[in-house]
Amino acid sequence: QVQLAESGGGLVQAGGSLRLSCAASGLTFSNSAMGWFRQAPGKEREIVASISWSGSSTYYADSVKGRFTISRDNAKNTVYLQMNNLKPEETAAYYCAGKEARFASSYYNMAQQYDYWGQGTQVTVSS
Repeated sequence: QVQLAESGGGLVQAGGSLRLSCAASGLTFSNSAMGWFRQAPGKEREIVASISWSGSSTYYADSVKGRFTISRDNAKNTVYLQMNNLKPEETAAYYCAGKEARFASSYYNMAQQYDYWGQGTQVTVSS
């Protein structure tokens, strides 16, 4: 059974930082592309960042470029999202997603492309 467990969310002031973690089990993590999505109340789930299983390829939504960093540690079966200079409009539930991929450089940006999802962790940014 595949499990993705997010942690690291919380309440932070605007301009602050948080580091989200997603621990994976039950899938071949070292061959899985991973992604972070977020969903605010009343809005659609949107991609934040994604990373190939080798870590060689990454993608960032335009809104987070230069402030967020996605990374992974295949030895620990964990993917991270470092978020700096957070904004109030980034208050949302953040979700980790995974998909076993054939190619080392493949990454995915659409929610429907992913097979596995975590339960989410809430990030609240106060103004």
